[in-house]
Amino acid sequence: MEDMDDTSAYGLTAGTPDVRSVGSITFGPAGILFVADNVSAKVYAVDVADPDGPRGDEPFDLADVDAHVGSYLGCAADDVLVQDMAVHPVSKNVYLSVQRGRGEASLPVLVRINPVDSSITDVPLTGILFSELAIAGAPAADNPKEDFYLPLEPEGQEVTLPNGRIIHVVRQPVRTSTITDLAYVDGHLLVAGLSNEEFSSRLRRIPFPFTHDGVDTALEIYHVSHGKWETEAPIRTFVPYGQGILASYTCTPVVHIPLGDLVTGGKIVGRTVAELGFGNQPLDMVTFVADGQEHLLVANSFYGLVRLDFDDINAQTPLTEPHSPVGPPRHTEQVTGVIRLANFGSAHVLALQYDGVRRNLLSLKVDSL
Repeated sequence: MEDMDDTSAYGLTAGTPDVRSVGSITFGPAGILFVADNVSAKVYAVDVADPDGPRGDEPFDLADVDAHVGSYLGCAADDVLVQDMAVHPVSKNVYLSVQRGRGEASLPVLVRINPVDSSITDVPLTGILFSELAIAGAPAADNPKEDFYLPLEPEGQEVTLPNGRIIHVVRQPVRTSTITDLAYVDGHLLVAGLSNEEFSSRLRRIPFPFTHDGVDTALEIYHVSHGKWETEAPIRTFVPYGQGILASYTCTPVVHIPLGDLVTGGKIVGRTVAELGFGNQPLDMVTFVADGQEHLLVANSFYGLVRLDFDDINAQTPLTEPHSPVGPPRHTEQVTGVIRLANFGSAHVLALQYDGVRRNLLSLKVDSL
């Protein structure tokens, strides 16, 4: 087993990173946390110096997370904007990337929650061991193009769908979608997001330690509910899947993308394997094993948690025609409002749930999903 205390082999140096925002986070080797910073278009590798030893598979629940974190940070719960969640692979401490406050005055914070006593600490962003890499080809800060997402709360532009359902759309500069999700796989950091190229949807594979930019490949996928091939919409969330990834996009295709085809200057055509529905935003994904079978669990803005079984995904032929929700059989859990997911040992999936008023941490038994 890899020594979780040994970060010396990963090119980290002591100092103070110029972190301007925090977004997607994920753990890598030796308990190193990767942190996306879309304001500066960089990714940081941070030694979080996790203070605790191994823990078992006991569940963890915490109501009103925003209020607890706000109390620790000295701000109102409404000023706690949780961006992402990751669980330390050994200690099971829960890490949140948080923007404290709103707009240009907001401050980036990394928060750690101990699941034994619910105590909260922060990970200092000064005088730490870290390394950084600027994302090559990131959209410029003044790029006028926009990306959009579907929020859980009624904010942004109101749009009426053909079926009469009303959704809200928030538009934002494409720079804010430079990095939309991260995962560490076999010595490389996979980075999904947008670029400044014409075919702007990108998947990057960056070696770690950060020695060079890695490979940067354009993506094309068939968007079933839109009835067209798509090269500009970014991956919203993804998980490793065999020798590739399973990724999901807004409105809501699930796509298999093989990693062996990644090459700088090239383009990968993904295999769309499921369509979860129009007017829907994928928010997070995890895989888990139950009853000897591997499953994909998708949190999204409109439905409850959606489970797809890997056997069905593997057997699915590519979807290349416009249809209503199609693809493998799926099971929808009546757990709504889940905005983030993380594996919490082998027996539970940890969910960050928004109930319309507050955000709560819930441990979901994999055997019941």
